[in-house]
Amino acid sequence: MNNAEHLSSHGRQLLSRRDFMRNTGFSLGGLGLAHLLAAEDPERAASSDKAPIRPDINPDRPYAPRGGHFNGAARQVLVIYCPGAVSHVDTFDYKPALTRLHGRKPPGIPAVTFEGPSGNIAKPFWEFKARGQSGKMTSGLLPHMGALADEFCFVHSLHTQTSAHPQGENFFNTGFTMEGFPSFGAWVTYALGSDCSDLPAFVAINDPRGLARSGKNNFGSGFLPAAFQGTDFNARNPPANLDRPASLSADDDRTTIDLLKRFNRKHLERYPGDADLAARIASYELAGKMQTSVPEMMDLSGEPEFVHREYGTDNGTDLKREYAKNCILARKLVEKGVRVVQLFNGSDPSGGNGITNWDSHSNILKTHAMQAEIMDQPTAALIRDLKRRGLLDHTLVVWCTEFGRMPFLQSNGTGRDHNPEAFTCLLAGAGVKKGFSYGESDEFGFKATVDPVEVYDFNATILHLLGLDHERLSYYHNGLERRLTNVHGHVLEKVLA
Repeated sequence: MNNAEHLSSHGRQLLSRRDFMRNTGFSLGGLGLAHLLAAEDPERAASSDKAPIRPDINPDRPYAPRGGHFNGAARQVLVIYCPGAVSHVDTFDYKPALTRLHGRKPPGIPAVTFEGPSGNIAKPFWEFKARGQSGKMTSGLLPHMGALADEFCFVHSLHTQTSAHPQGENFFNTGFTMEGFPSFGAWVTYALGSDCSDLPAFVAINDPRGLARSGKNNFGSGFLPAAFQGTDFNARNPPANLDRPASLSADDDRTTIDLLKRFNRKHLERYPGDADLAARIASYELAGKMQTSVPEMMDLSGEPEFVHREYGTDNGTDLKREYAKNCILARKLVEKGVRVVQLFNGSDPSGGNGITNWDSHSNILKTHAMQAEIMDQPTAALIRDLKRRGLLDHTLVVWCTEFGRMPFLQSNGTGRDHNPEAFTCLLAGAGVKKGFSYGESDEFGFKATVDPVEVYDFNATILHLLGLDHERLSYYHNGLERRLTNVHGHVLEKVLA
């Protein structure tokens, strides 16, 4: 019997001298091409040789502080996230051409965008003026934030992969448009742990109105150990299930905890290699510590009256006062040493359209103004307070949103549609230049043109400032080394102080 009959078609091809030589030629050619490409891009060639750096995590103390890959300028990070897409052309990205061409439709503007037909170019709804010694042009929509222009590093050339809110939130906060991937905060606490032993390493302070569109995925742990997911609470709603039942006295509670410790210690002695058990015990012990640390953290009555006035807990709408309290809570968490604090300004459980967040498809003059009244004063006060207390020396502040808005109106004539091609985010504090602008969008604010920045680049830069190499911070999952920046990303060297 001919043995070749039992081979696959590919195997039979290898028996042919002609096919063997052709396949060998293709393979050698591919190797040669890879060598040439590596020679043209030494940075890419070097990065391909970078092995993952696994954090040395003690299962008994998963939140213990750990060193980074190198000494970073920042020890902590505060992310202020604005769901719904803040209009960059109405806030921080000054475009005089919009005023000059107001009411017209110049060539190159698409006929249809995310939500339908496009209208005419619209000038900014709020007047821009120069701020601070840097003379940065910002709009009257956010006067308190604008007054801090000399503290900010503006990144004007961001662009993203999607124009849909859920995917946009996922992409900005996890590096992927799909769900199920670890959030930025989870990656950081997985790598670095926390200097605070009686509070979670990563706290997500959600808006008084509820969760953003992607919900807990914005601060979830994905396939990383569950210990590194964000703990969700705000000034109005403390973490659940921390209160001692009224039927249990404090002495009984302490006795029960001591008994559990003895049982757990004996079990660990019997099964010393059970890392899952050790991690579970550590999480319960943290919860026990939080029974005393969280009530103290949640109590804002001890804050001086001038602090409440500065943040605005005593004026404005109920939403503004509640958000202001969230901002004070964020400062207290940073002051306590929590590694990552993510503060949300806006929610979107059912759409919003400018009512619960910044998504202004109609009547942007009213809806953006409403969101700004909530966000502007408290957020600016938070940044000033961090600086006054010396916390900006080692804390990186990130103000961000998932994408921008169009320089022209929708066909309704009152709102701006989604714009994934250009938007602005801000950095402040440890390790970044002050009063500095990086990148540019075109004359309309329509597309990023000068030094375009991918979200991968933005996240790679934040990790770098925390002392982490985004190419070496990875986790092996389903046969792949997964990263926050996937297989992309470059550090924005020019924004570093």
